[in-house]
Amino acid sequence: MAEVLVYVDHVDGAVRKPTLELLTLARRIGEPVAVALGAGAAETASVLAEHGAVKVLAAEAPEFADYLVVPKVDALQAAVEAVSPAAVLVPSSAEGKEIAARLAVRIGSGIITDAVDLEAGEQGPVATQSAFAASFSTKSRVSRGTPVITVKPNSAPVEAAPAAGAVEALPVSFSAQATGTKVLSRTPRESTGRPELTEAAIVVSGGRGVNGAENFAIIEALADSLGAAVGASRAAVDAGWYPHSNQVGQTGKSVSPQLYIASGISGAIQHRAGMQTSKTIVAINKDSEAPIFDLVDYGVVGDLFQVVPQLTDEVNTRKG
Repeated sequence: MAEVLVYVDHVDGAVRKPTLELLTLARRIGEPVAVALGAGAAETASVLAEHGAVKVLAAEAPEFADYLVVPKVDALQAAVEAVSPAAVLVPSSAEGKEIAARLAVRIGSGIITDAVDLEAGEQGPVATQSAFAASFSTKSRVSRGTPVITVKPNSAPVEAAPAAGAVEALPVSFSAQATGTKVLSRTPRESTGRPELTEAAIVVSGGRGVNGAENFAIIEALADSLGAAVGASRAAVDAGWYPHSNQVGQTGKSVSPQLYIASGISGAIQHRAGMQTSKTIVAINKDSEAPIFDLVDYGVVGDLFQVVPQLTDEVNTRKG
């Protein structure tokens, strides 16, 4: 069976959930070979092996932390040349898509971004994407070279599939461009204790109907009762009610959680583009004609200031 390279997104050896989802997809089309780079790369092996990695190619050179994405592209190119994989899978983060695009150019291959599913095909892997603000689904495959595919978080389940996970050193020769852009400083993002927005299984978002920054407290309370991330529409962000880093939509972040709760959000196409692939969508809006109700699984016509606190109380009661 052909091998499939999976780029490992980790922090000092702690593997992030989208990588484990990629291993699930990789097993559909071949044998997963993980590529772990940077400090703690070798420490990822046990978790990766538990989820199907037959081998872990590891490199811990300081260049991966001291410079931007080019050293990682150099390493993935070296892995492609060593393995001759059936495909390269990368998480669909901002950095992941830049790495994937640069790699595709390097190896003369096609690229598919923001896939939401992956299956084996007679002529290579077939990726499913959502198009035109998720109004359509398309199936595509790369027709030249080794397919490079980025996959949205929450597109596949995390499944245990114990494999060897043998660690092998990945020799990397860095290009002249690798040290062109140096990282001078880093500032850790202040933790809210909530899940990362793009990776969360549940997202609770507020929009124009929240009617003020101070009122986002009720959105946060519901999110915390569910162990969810907090999102916001562009209208709420533009009004300064919530940080831009939490914006869901075409000009914000795309999310695909198991459950998406939209409170006081009308459902403009800009917002729908970022959340329409959610598995279950619930909307709370006092306007029964709001466009959001056209795509929801469950809709509540009512005042969010009454409905959301009652929902939060009910969740907390059932948890207690």
